Amino acid sequence: MKIPMALYLQDAHRIREGMEFAQYAESKGFDAVWQAESRLVREATVPMAAFASVTKNIKVGSGVVDCWSRNPARLAATFSTLDDLAPGRVILGIGAWWDPLAAKVGISRHKPLKAMREIVTTVRALLNNETVTFNGEFVQLDGVELDYVYQERRPKNVPIYIGATGMQMMELTGEIGDGVVLNYLVSPEYNKQAIEALGNGAAKAGRTLNDIDRPQLVVCSVHEDRHTALDMARLMVTQYLGQQPHIMKASGVPQSLLDKVGEVLTWPATHEQVVKASKLVPDEIVEMLTASGTPDDARKKVKHYIDNGCTSPILYPLGDVKAMIDAFEGWEVS
Repeated sequence: MKIPMALYLQDAHRIREGMEFAQYAESKGFDAVWQAESRLVREATVPMAAFASVTKNIKVGSGVVDCWSRNPARLAATFSTLDDLAPGRVILGIGAWWDPLAAKVGISRHKPLKAMREIVTTVRALLNNETVTFNGEFVQLDGVELDYVYQERRPKNVPIYIGATGMQMMELTGEIGDGVVLNYLVSPEYNKQAIEALGNGAAKAGRTLNDIDRPQLVVCSVHEDRHTALDMARLMVTQYLGQQPHIMKASGVPQSLLDKVGEVLTWPATHEQVVKASKLVPDEIVEMLTASGTPDDARKKVKHYIDNGCTSPILYPLGDVKAMIDAFEGWEVS
């Protein structure tokens, strides 16, 4: 069975390099390219437009924008504009962000489930070319529509995928999302409870799990030398152990390790702190949370995620991007 593969880009490369990688991924049969927007480094929609402008068929998604910092009407207008550039190829991936970053910029993430429901509901309606009046706790719209003057008025085919980690958000995603962006640096076993929660949410809306696309971010470090690949991934794993321990705890990382790493680095962290803390992280943790090693090692680990509910791996490359793409070109899973 051929699995739709996707490429994930953050801020490790210049945008023009990312454009080249998007073209290369498309030429190798990849299904999508996703642009991150997790930290205050690179906004997602500008590189998304760049990727869309130099490709013809590959889908382009945000992985993921936060639900707090853009007004829902502006969010709908932004992704409507992207659809004008690449009709039918744009995916709106949206999430509830994370602390301490959100708190540091003055955003209180209270009632994220209610906020997400209101935002997804209204953004979808606007993209569907509806006139929206909504008086919610987080969203207030009074007869708002995407008021095209010169462009064709039409519903925009922009599916909404929710980046969920906790089980309550996962269940909400099953109820209202077109898809979920399953997180990275989680163990395949974590997926089992996530898929169960998605199914429970889908049942609330009279749907099944098969109605929800389930791409998953997978950190992928490929090198012919296994130890080199593990070392490339270790630094990133370490950073998340210290800065996003909620994800790590959900994946089964021992609290004792989280505490030790947390004593060395927090947010923001210097490169020196990450390197120092990485010496505390054993190989088995890196192997548990990433697809790292030789090309064959990486493919075997990605298959574990597929076996546990992932419908499309979104590969986050560490090291040689094109070598990683090559490792999964035409890959079929038995």
